[in-house]
Order: sequence, then C-alpha cells, then structure tokens
Amino acid sequence: MNPDISTTFSNLLTTGSVGHIMLWNFLLNTFVVWLMVHFLYYSKSKRRDFYFTFTLIGIAIYFLVFFMIFVLEDMKGKTGIGIGIGLFGIFSIMRYRTDAMPVREMTYLFSIICLSVINAMGSAITFVELLIPNIIVVLAMALCEFFLLRTHEATKLVQYDRIALIAPDKRDELVEDLRQRTGLQITRVAVGSIDFLRDTAIIKVYYVATEEPTYNSPLKIKREEWETVE
Repeated sequence: MNPDISTTFSNLLTTGSVGHIMLWNFLLNTFVVWLMVHFLYYSKSKRRDFYFTFTLIGIAIYFLVFFMIFVLEDMKGKTGIGIGIGLFGIFSIMRYRTDAMPVREMTYLFSIICLSVINAMGSAITFVELLIPNIIVVLAMALCEFFLLRTHEATKLVQYDRIALIAPDKRDELVEDLRQRTGLQITRVAVGSIDFLRDTAIIKVYYVATEEPTYNSPLKIKREEWETVE
C-alpha cells in the first residue's frame, strides 16, 4: 500500500481527521441535518423538493465555510474579511429569485445553515462542546413541531365567486359557505381585492390546521391583490 495512503488511513482511524478535515464534525453535521429533515420536517410535510434542498445545502455550507477558514488561513489571507463576505453570500441565498418560500421552510433552512456553519467552525472546541448547540436546536425544533404546532392557525388564499356575501353584515354567511365548500375549520376571513367585472374576490381564509397543508396548482393572481390582506 502506498505509504501516503496508509498514513492517511492511520490518521483517520486514530484522530478522526485527514489534514484539516475533521471527519467526526462532518458526520455530526450530516447526521443532525438528516435528523431534522427526515424526522421533523419530512414526516409532516412530505415535500421531497425541500428534503433534497435542505440536505444538500447542509453539506455544501459545511465544506464552504470549512475551506474558507483553513484555505484562507494557510494562504495568509484576510481570514476575517473572507469569512464575513462568505457568510453574507450564504445567507443571501435564502432569498431565492423564485416563488416566496413558506415561513416554516425558511426557518428550517436558516437553522440548517446556522448549524452547518457552527459545525464547520467547531474544530477549535471539543466534540462534546460541539454537541451541545446541535442537541439544543434539534430539541427546540422537535418541541415546536410535536407540541406547540400540533394544531395551529394556517391560511389559504381563495378566489371567491359569491361576491354578494363579502359585505360586512354577511360575514357569518360567508364563513359558513366557505366551511361547507372547503371542509376546513375556518375561524375568520379577510377580504382582499374585489373584481366586479368577473364577480370574484380574493379572500384570505384562516383555519385550524392539524397537519401540513397540501400544495396544488398555485393561484394565479397579482401580488397587489393579496399582499395587503390582513
């Protein structure tokens, strides 16, 4: 066997590292990201697109931050400035130039990025110390998912056709009609844009959700028709 390869494997087994690369930190980061995505996020939402996104971003961010730190340090570069610019770029990708990301998905993405950065920069502390923030974040997320958010108020945008019921004095009739037609436990509604030419209105429906909502074809409306609805 090549001496360099044997030395590498020997260091890997004895110290858990290959050069600057800390194997145990990477395995911890990968395991924690998978734990959060598979058991906390995917078990309720069943969205494979975000499963793929969260997993790959967690791994990519770990190596990006890790090599920014050690490569810039070895090159005697401006490590602090480089890391600052890199982190600014990392968090700026959270605002994708596509459809708006739901708040729950944005929270998972933010948490995964933060933990990946912490684990990548954690080579200066012990493995036990590195476990503490990972455990705290996972436990807090599990608490929110399975206890605090077991039932919560969710919203939907509805393009409503019975425009005669949008008057304030017929609000109870409007809510009852929406309950019967949607099957949701509606608590309140808010009326947005009204189109008298097509006899339709954009209504934000607030309802009690016991599970993650399903996503069908998006409602094709203009942003100004719903963004001011409260």
